[in-house]
Amino acid sequence: MPSEPSSPDLAHLLSHAERRLGRRLAAVLAEEGCSVEEWRVLSAVADGQGHPMSEIADHALMPAPTLTKLVDRMVAGNLVYRRPAPDDRRRVLLHLTARGRILHQRAAHRVHSDQTRLLDAIGDQGKLAQLLPLLTATVDGLPAVAPSRPHS
Repeated sequence: MPSEPSSPDLAHLLSHAERRLGRRLAAVLAEEGCSVEEWRVLSAVADGQGHPMSEIADHALMPAPTLTKLVDRMVAGNLVYRRPAPDDRRRVLLHLTARGRILHQRAAHRVHSDQTRLLDAIGDQGKLAQLLPLLTATVDGLPAVAPSRPHS
């Protein structure tokens, strides 16, 4: 194992936590027969407004071609349906079916309960949920700094 750095490797710590949390989420969702990717799609359209695929791809953290294949399977499974946007018939919006809404509600209950237990176990009072978006915005707004080179 490498020696301990003088300061924490934030990217490594976050990647490690994300992988473990992702596996935990997958196990919770599997109890409802739902994958993490399906969960993200269901969550993106759960507000009943209908959303374009580009917006769902951003929310689901998936490239458009992969999302299209997943949505095709979800349409075949009667979880979501596509409809033309009322203001632009060329644009397609994704919506939940009644079956998709039921799955989303059941899965949301499980996910919320598990996340509450997890955050309670680390003594979090909502700080993590505030700090992670702040970290993301800060990373997006700061230029990368090249390491300084020693003078010759």
